[in-house]
Amino acid sequence: MTRARRDLVAGLLWTAPWWLGFLLLTAGPLAATLYLSFCDYSLLQPPVFTGLENYRQLAVDPTFRKVLVNTVVYAALWIPTMTVLAIGLAILLNRPIRGQAFFRAAIFVPTIVPLVAAGVVWMWLLAPESGLVNELLRRVGVASPPLWLESPRWAMIALVMVSLWFVGTPMVIYLAGLQEIPLTLYEAARLDGASSWGQLRHVTLPGLSPIILFNLVVAIINAWQVFALPYVMWRTRPGPDRATFFYTTYLFENAFTNLKMGYASAMGWVQLLIILGLTGLTFWISRRSVHYVSQ
Repeated sequence: MTRARRDLVAGLLWTAPWWLGFLLLTAGPLAATLYLSFCDYSLLQPPVFTGLENYRQLAVDPTFRKVLVNTVVYAALWIPTMTVLAIGLAILLNRPIRGQAFFRAAIFVPTIVPLVAAGVVWMWLLAPESGLVNELLRRVGVASPPLWLESPRWAMIALVMVSLWFVGTPMVIYLAGLQEIPLTLYEAARLDGASSWGQLRHVTLPGLSPIILFNLVVAIINAWQVFALPYVMWRTRPGPDRATFFYTTYLFENAFTNLKMGYASAMGWVQLLIILGLTGLTFWISRRSVHYVSQ
């Protein structure tokens, strides 16, 4: 055996645990779900191939359209709000202020709280009669506080508010990106007469553009997979008038409540294609707006 072949065999042996794990735990199940998406499969009986029937049912399923719209609305509300809030907090916490480390930790610590625990806590806080949020609103003069968990109009807003509880993760990433922007760029901007807004527009945001792109892609994926918070806060119900019934929740219901595994697999592949399409569109749009230091 030649040296090159020995190196190849050694490399394959060292990486074998990863390849085996990928084939058995990722590629294999992925291929299985693709096949099952063309089948009628209830877990209790062998799958029966039905062709494109599951996808035809998706096209006429009113509940599918409802969860699709809900997920789009949630993403449209949460992603921009999370992005602006995270960038704003990162800029504020990048300044040399007293207690800087404390404020950074205070904003980041909530992100390590499990989603289920956070959902239960916020379900109590937003309770219409006994919740702390409405009690504080009454004390400041709001006679009829919103029915956060019971009103179709307020349920989506409540979920977006609770989701912002985890702003610490993108904030820390933006904070790291801010510290990589050369100070000489700010000095040059000030010498050219740029105001604080001008420095933000022409130095900070272009310098953060690769980080914004990364966080935006992660946010798109998370928004289209939102599940734990609405599932816990509305106690597995789809919310008032199905206002918080989302794509992944409906997929979960079809798979493990209705035992329609073929239908759920078809939903999973549609979800994957939507996420890939939105991610690809994001990269395509960002070609001219993302600036790398090496450029």
